[in-house]
Amino acid sequence: MKRFGLIVIAVLFAGCSAKHWDGFRPTKIDRVTYHGWTNAVRLTSTHAEVVVVPQIGRVMSFRLLHGENVFWEDRSLDGQHGDATGKEWINFGGDKTWPSPEAEWGKYTGRKQWMPPAAFDALPVTATTNNQVVLTSPVDPHYGIRTIRRISLYWSELTIETTYERVSGEPSKVGVWVITQFKEPVAVYVPVKTNSIFAEGYFQFGKEPWPQLYRQGNRLEIIRDPKLPHKMGNDARRLIWLGEKEMCAVTAPERTGGEYPDGGASAEVYTNPDPKKYVELEMLSPLSLMKPGDRISFRQSYALYPRPQRSVPEERREWFW
Repeated sequence: MKRFGLIVIAVLFAGCSAKHWDGFRPTKIDRVTYHGWTNAVRLTSTHAEVVVVPQIGRVMSFRLLHGENVFWEDRSLDGQHGDATGKEWINFGGDKTWPSPEAEWGKYTGRKQWMPPAAFDALPVTATTNNQVVLTSPVDPHYGIRTIRRISLYWSELTIETTYERVSGEPSKVGVWVITQFKEPVAVYVPVKTNSIFAEGYFQFGKEPWPQLYRQGNRLEIIRDPKLPHKMGNDARRLIWLGEKEMCAVTAPERTGGEYPDGGASAEVYTNPDPKKYVELEMLSPLSLMKPGDRISFRQSYALYPRPQRSVPEERREWFW
């Protein structure tokens, strides 16, 4: 599991390689039926494929062309829709956006029980395509915000720019929160900044012991606990999912000050217990005071790479610093 070093090289090469190779062969975009959802949108580059499902407002699949989807999906929900009545949260999986801070949802929705605001999670969105896919949500009746997500694929790098547009409502602080559910990992790695705002370089939600979280110098190694849910946060701008055959680095903009939710977190990792074996890699923007007419945007990338099929010593010599 000591394979964190490959991350640095993968991220360094992600942007330039993508633009170089796919500059000669544009990403193909077509409409498909995906696991029972009609009119889904598929983006295909020379190296990877992404599937977006407007009916549930999510990016549901990201894979190398000869690989498997690295996002987690609940296949028992194929073809179903979100619960617009707000009676039950339906966890389809994939990648989505919710407003932060989470602790203030009830102030907007009036609900005492946990439930994401409907237009951010449960309602269908519209999808338009050109050289990218643009998802536009309805205006949420509680927040007065619509979301616009611009989804692009180059080489094996997925880029999603999430914009919140305030249409109505009293001025209030809101941030963009992007939640990506990945399938069972070998491990998740989180860089720890030398000048972290957190005393230990991170903080843990809740008081339950988390024996599968290890501090190793300037990084954290996280293993999913099959028995209990856990969540941590820190001030990194990059999270790394390591699978058996692929690795994916999720990268957000550099922090430039501002107020972040959850005590200052810009990155969070959640691990879900059995039987739903997934982890969440979450990125958060700083909070902004939004009034009608205001827009905030948050752009992040997902660089997906195959892991070399070599012995551990050979892999370390090639990828590790």
